[in-house]
Parts: sequence; structure tokens; C-alpha cells
Amino acid sequence: MYFEKTLQLTPLAARLYGLLMLCPKSGHSFEEIVELSQSSKSSVSVNLNLLLNNGSIEYFTKPGERKRFFRLSKNYLKVSLEKYKNQLSEELKILQKVKDFNVQYNKEKHEKHKAFAKMYTEYLETHYQNLERTINKMNQIERKFI
Repeated sequence: MYFEKTLQLTPLAARLYGLLMLCPKSGHSFEEIVELSQSSKSSVSVNLNLLLNNGSIEYFTKPGERKRFFRLSKNYLKVSLEKYKNQLSEELKILQKVKDFNVQYNKEKHEKHKAFAKMYTEYLETHYQNLERTINKMNQIERKFI
């Protein structure tokens, strides 16, 4: 349920994400995922494609086999942080629009809540900058191994 809420995934996509996160092997075949999730092939297919498209998982093939195997994306942590950073960015934009509106049309409310709004905005900006630094560090580490 955590992944449903934080990553805004369908219930099955969140279960598949969790399944692949806890996978003791380097990946699972489609058939194994269908069996482990106890879901229909079409539902698993749709939700695997959703996770593939949002960069949470990737697939690979083994030499001599036609099957695709699925695993968490090598940069799934960075993808999660980037999504969170984008959410913070959107929230900061909304807060600025609310502030601008209140300054122009609701001055009394703006004055009453200005200190709290400023404090919350500063908190979000600090959090955003921390995410940015962490993502940049991850990029630097990735470049060393490429």
C-alpha cells in the first residue's frame, strides 16, 4: 500500500514492484511473476508495462533464451527521488500561486498566515535542494561505472 500511495501505482503494480524489490534472484520471468502474484496474465502484462514505462523496472534476456526477465531498474532509487522532487516542485508552484492570489485578493488572510506559509515554503525548498544534491551525487556515481 505504501508504493500505491507514494509512487501513485495501481494495487497490482505496487505489488509487482514490491515483489521485484524483494526478489532473491536477479529477476523473474513473466510466467513466474504471474504465478507469484496470483493474477491474470493480462493484468500482469498491463502493470509490468506501466512499471517499464515509468522507469521503475527493466527487462533483460538471457543468452539463448527468448523469455524476458524483469527486475527493478538499476536506478530505481534515483527514479523515486526524481518523482518526489517533481512533486515538491509542483507543490512549491501551487503555494506561490496561492500566495500571489492572497496578496492580491485576500490581504488579511495573507498577513495572518504569512509566517507559517513562509516557514512551510522554506522547508519544501530545503527538502527540494537536498533531493537535488542527492540525485546529483547519484549521477556522479553512475558516471564512474559507465
